[in-house]
Amino acid sequence: METPVLTTKRLVLRALEPRDGDALWAACQDPEISRWTSVPWPYPRERADDFINVVCADGWRDDSMYNFGVFTRDEGVLVSSMGLVRLQHLAAPQRMAELGYWTAKHMRGKGYTVEAARAVCSWAFDTLGVERLEWFAEAGNEASRAVALKLGFAMEGTVRAMVVHAGTRRDAWSGSLLPSDWDRPSEAQYLPYTG
Repeated sequence: METPVLTTKRLVLRALEPRDGDALWAACQDPEISRWTSVPWPYPRERADDFINVVCADGWRDDSMYNFGVFTRDEGVLVSSMGLVRLQHLAAPQRMAELGYWTAKHMRGKGYTVEAARAVCSWAFDTLGVERLEWFAEAGNEASRAVALKLGFAMEGTVRAMVVHAGTRRDAWSGSLLPSDWDRPSEAQYLPYTG
């Protein structure tokens, strides 16, 4: 898949490139990112290059994972990393994806993550044809949950022992966002359970 460039009022979202390695490495020196995500700690400089040149590049090439670097429009400063992972069941596409993100410490609290995620979710619905977006965060990650709620994700509960962090299984909060939540159509009609 050709990597798109998404824009919002304040941000540019594009595939991470080798020139972004230093900024990515610097942002991942914040232990809070590793505390709540799968980003390893400590985060050596070569991990940034591997993430950009292998993980991200392979995901775009395989049409399986779409990672965006989120940058300010005016100065090109790295705000966050945000991505979608296509979810498949028995190798048949189910039109589902999982949204994940982290935000650099000095960029938090400015509304950038919600702004960027709106663009990524719109792209997922309109371009990829996603019919269910999923969000998971380790239970207790209030900042990630606040972003998901502002986007309109419906909180679905707590999934026991879903994430492994520092060798320990931990519970995760889960949520979902459907095209219909944003007044968009989907190929498969949704029939909610009414009891």
